[in-house]
Amino acid sequence: MENVKKIATRESYGNALAELGDKYENLYVFDADLAAATKTCIFQKKFPDRFFDCGIAEANMMGVAAGMAATGKIPFVSSFAMFAAGRAFEQVRNSIGYPHLNVKIGATHAGISVGEDGATHQCNEDIALMRTIPGMVIINPADDTEARAAVKAAIEYTGPVYMRLGRLAVPVFNDPQNYSFEIGKGIKLREGKDITIVATGLMVYEAVQAAKILADEGIEADVINIHTIKPIDKDIIINSAKNTGLVITVEEHSVIGGLGEAVCDVLSENYPTRVIKIGVNDEFGYSGPAVELLKKFGLSSDNIVKTVKEALNNK
Repeated sequence: MENVKKIATRESYGNALAELGDKYENLYVFDADLAAATKTCIFQKKFPDRFFDCGIAEANMMGVAAGMAATGKIPFVSSFAMFAAGRAFEQVRNSIGYPHLNVKIGATHAGISVGEDGATHQCNEDIALMRTIPGMVIINPADDTEARAAVKAAIEYTGPVYMRLGRLAVPVFNDPQNYSFEIGKGIKLREGKDITIVATGLMVYEAVQAAKILADEGIEADVINIHTIKPIDKDIIINSAKNTGLVITVEEHSVIGGLGEAVCDVLSENYPTRVIKIGVNDEFGYSGPAVELLKKFGLSSDNIVKTVKEALNNK
């Protein structure tokens, strides 16, 4: 694997908030006693009067943020994905989603890559939960460049946004000078005719690496980055499926209710196509080094290559 700079998207989140705090004086940040981990401490240091630690009371934090949004402020609420999407689901649904308030949720430490924190903290269900809330925008950035752009886009969007961020440092592969982020628009990273690989979050880089390996063996893959899972870019998925006739989805999330099902929904209604889902199967994770866990659960370029070959052989 080529030598590239690595940054955790939670770091990108904290840095982006601090940078945007100068421009947006109505930007406020809430945390649930995890500022050092979620990196909202970067904003706290720069703007202490606009930062509030709500303690280990995530549900209450969502309600407080909803109230602040109702006054015209732009609150960002942060905690681990397991707590932000899981523990506080009712408050997110009823206090933020139902009145469609302008609250942004920065959910860090999502997925298997939380690593040693184990199954209780490895939230592989958050996208599925947030997809059920009407009007909720879901963004899952792939690297530092995309995460910073996502925070800015979330501020400029009026309505609830759920941003999925990681603990693990991941390669920065998008060029910040030539990168453009638009909510609801996917990005085609490679052109191919044999198969479509649709990826999100930290799996996007793995998908690109897999496509490079496949290209050396004469297999050309379309690689699509779906950074916004809801609303999803239907056109880019349908057009690619028409081009290749076979789709593989890759996500660091349960195969139930996540990117794979969102893609299946699009294709079943518009252009029925065979879809193979790579993700966390119907099981819990367990404690271990993040990189090793990702490999164990098949969330790697090597497994994407293997799955593509098997799929093409059975096409």
